[in-house]
Amino acid sequence: MTAGVLLVDDQPLQRLGYRMVIDAQPDLEVVGEAGDGAQAVSMTRALRPDVVLMDVRMPVLDGIEATRRIVGSGSASRVLVLTTFDLDEYVYAALRAGASGFLLKDVPPADLLTGVRAVAAGDAMVSPAVTRRLIDAFAAHLPDPDTRRTAADELLHRLTERERDVLMEVARGRSNVEIAQALTVSEATVKSHVGRILAKLDLRDRVQIVVLAYETGIVRRGDGGVP
Repeated sequence: MTAGVLLVDDQPLQRLGYRMVIDAQPDLEVVGEAGDGAQAVSMTRALRPDVVLMDVRMPVLDGIEATRRIVGSGSASRVLVLTTFDLDEYVYAALRAGASGFLLKDVPPADLLTGVRAVAAGDAMVSPAVTRRLIDAFAAHLPDPDTRRTAADELLHRLTERERDVLMEVARGRSNVEIAQALTVSEATVKSHVGRILAKLDLRDRVQIVVLAYETGIVRRGDGGVP
C-alpha cells in the first residue's frame, strides 16, 4: 500500500525538493502541501495523511504547536519533524508534543525516506544519542527521585517481565530487529510486545515510550546501551 505524506514548510522550494524525492518512490505519495502550521492542522484533518512532514519554524502557527494539535485531535496521522535547528529544546518539545520522529533537513534523501517509511509503519526515529541528550538537558526539570520511583513502579507493575524487557530496549532507542536479537525472540514477537505495552500504558507510539521511560526514571543515562 502507498503511504500518503503531507508536506509542511513555509519555503516552497523546500517542499518541492521533498516532493521530488517522495513522489519518486512507488510506496510513497505526497497528498498535499501546507505553508504554515494552521494549514497543516486543517489539511491533516481533511486529507488524513499517514505521515505529516513538519517544519518547526513557520508563520501563523509553529510546527510544535501544530504537532500538538494534530496529535491532540486523535488523528491517526503521525508527525515527523524536520528542522535546520539541532537544538535540544526543539527535539524535546517536538517529542513531548507527540511527534513520532525528529530529523534535520540536511539528512541525505535516503535517510529522509527511511524516516518517512519508519514513521508510516508505526516505528519511531529516536536514536540512543537523542535520548541521552534529552535526559542530560532536562534532568533538572524532572520530578524528584522518590516521585519518579513511585511512578516507575506503578507503570512497571502493569507489564509482564518480558514486556518490561522490551520496554527497556525500546527506551534505549533500539529497533525491533535489534531487540529481537538481544532477547533471542522473533521480530513478530517484539512487535506484539510493543503493541501490548502501548495499550497497557495508554501510549501513542514508541517515542512516548522513550519519553515516559526517561521522565519516570525507568531508564537513566548509563543503563546498558545508553552511553
